Amino acid sequence: MSIVVIDYGMGNLRSVSKALEHVAGGKQVIVTADPAVVATAERVVFPGQGAMPDCMRELDARGLRPAVLAAAAEKPFLGICIGLQMLFEHSEEGDVAGLGVFAGDVRRFPEAKMFAPDGQRLKVPHMGWNRLQQKPHALWAGIADQARFYFVHSYCVQPADSTVVTGTAEYGIPFTCAVGRDNIFAVQFHPEKSAHDGLQLLKNFVEWQP
Repeated sequence: MSIVVIDYGMGNLRSVSKALEHVAGGKQVIVTADPAVVATAERVVFPGQGAMPDCMRELDARGLRPAVLAAAAEKPFLGICIGLQMLFEHSEEGDVAGLGVFAGDVRRFPEAKMFAPDGQRLKVPHMGWNRLQQKPHALWAGIADQARFYFVHSYCVQPADSTVVTGTAEYGIPFTCAVGRDNIFAVQFHPEKSAHDGLQLLKNFVEWQP
């Protein structure tokens, strides 16, 4: 009964796998680029960082697209950072199609609205700790609303269906930072870099029975 972290060549997989091992309760954590191993996993984690066009290209180059789509259809599935964005239909970063698991787009933070409440100019990428407003979901168990998580991103998802939104944050504009539906939960922030609350979210995922 393993937890598989998908390796398509884009992301800090070591920090994700080590954080998972810390909360896995003895379950095996495997980092793999082998679609056959993904198919045998009990749970699947889909992380990533970098540019969306590069991530989609590398995913296809390794023959992992069918395995990711199958896992997202039937297993407890956690997307992290670009692993959230890739689940949507389209990104304006490189004008590239995503996997289409969720309806909606990925768009860059609008420069014209990048101001803090005090009028200070905000930099893009959004980098650092930010408070998160939860919407009800099992993976927030033991995590206070308004808890802070660590973000590094220039683009954010815009779901077509608001009912999938499970978390929002604000950086110049309100933006969706977590989505969930059935067996899928995906976040824009990095739980593996988000101290105790990040580990709690990963622990919740390891124990989740959607």
